[in-house]
Amino acid sequence: MSEILDAIYRRRSIREFTDEKVDQGLLHEIIRAGTWAPSGLNNQPWRFVVVQNTALREELAELTHYGHVVRSAPALIAVYLDQEAMYDTVKDHMGIGACIQNMLLAVEACGLGAVWLGEILKNRQEVNRVFSLGQRYALMAVLAIGHPLHRDQKSTRKEIEEVVLVEFL
Repeated sequence: MSEILDAIYRRRSIREFTDEKVDQGLLHEIIRAGTWAPSGLNNQPWRFVVVQNTALREELAELTHYGHVVRSAPALIAVYLDQEAMYDTVKDHMGIGACIQNMLLAVEACGLGAVWLGEILKNRQEVNRVFSLGQRYALMAVLAIGHPLHRDQKSTRKEIEEVVLVEFL
């Protein structure tokens, strides 16, 4: 099986991290992988905010039910949609999803762990205020990234027969 498929099947959401700092070069590599996602008209509408500062992580932790994850992660990458770079709402949101998936696979390839935090979106305006960003940038997710405390996460998926509606052979 290919390394890509192995990474897809092996990747799990990691919510507990060691205290070890994440190398800035690895964070840039994760972002670079995100930027290679497909986007309509190659408009590349994604933008990123990288947070390793403890005080700033604490401020963000107060904005989500998953504050314990934000506090324990040595690094956060907030993924934004630049609304001035958009050309189609659905297409651009799909592009951001592809970007985030690329980033999660890059995290796995780098030997790190991450979780895609979406619940923080209910406080997206406050997050923008923390980062001093205007309305041009729409928060899409925050990735909590670090060295996994453990890798014993389990998951299951529905069988192919449960998800394929019809096959025209």
